[in-house]
Amino acid sequence: MKDEQHDNDDGPLWALAQRNDGAGFAGLFDRHRPRVYRRALSLVTDPHDAEDITAAAFYELWRKRKTVALVSGSVLPWLMVTTVNLARNNRRAAGRYRSLLSKLPRSDEPARAIDAEEIEIRQRLHAALQELSPTDAALLVLTTFEDMPVWQAAQALGLKPPAARVRLHRARKRLRADLHDLNPSIRTAPEGTF
Repeated sequence: MKDEQHDNDDGPLWALAQRNDGAGFAGLFDRHRPRVYRRALSLVTDPHDAEDITAAAFYELWRKRKTVALVSGSVLPWLMVTTVNLARNNRRAAGRYRSLLSKLPRSDEPARAIDAEEIEIRQRLHAALQELSPTDAALLVLTTFEDMPVWQAAQALGLKPPAARVRLHRARKRLRADLHDLNPSIRTAPEGTF
């Protein structure tokens, strides 16, 4: 009995973990992860959520390792309380999300099917955007698809507005050339004010 109690004593591993020893913390993780996961799964029923809660509980244990005290030589009680609290937070967040979704307006029209031609256009547009530099592609997406003023997109990308306008002009010209057979109409973004 004494040997079994000694085997369940987290003291030596906890002392290592408190001194930033990853191997000591890994030992605690290996020892307690199955029970923490089972408890999380009993509280949320979704295996993915239970995995996230388990990971978050151990993350919190690591983060608070300087202040967490052992209970009867074990960190398991602290982990269990943390797991219960994380599961409760998970359920509340899921409830808020469901409530939000239920309040969103719904369209009575069925979703429109995407035809083969539209799929081809999207694929070609994606390929053409991939040929641009990341900055030019982002500039084009922000101004053309997201209706962001050029000056605002420039600021988001760390560019001066005049440089952004030149880059945008070149990107549009290149996109028109790449997609010339589709007769693209790339509308210009509003300039906005400073």
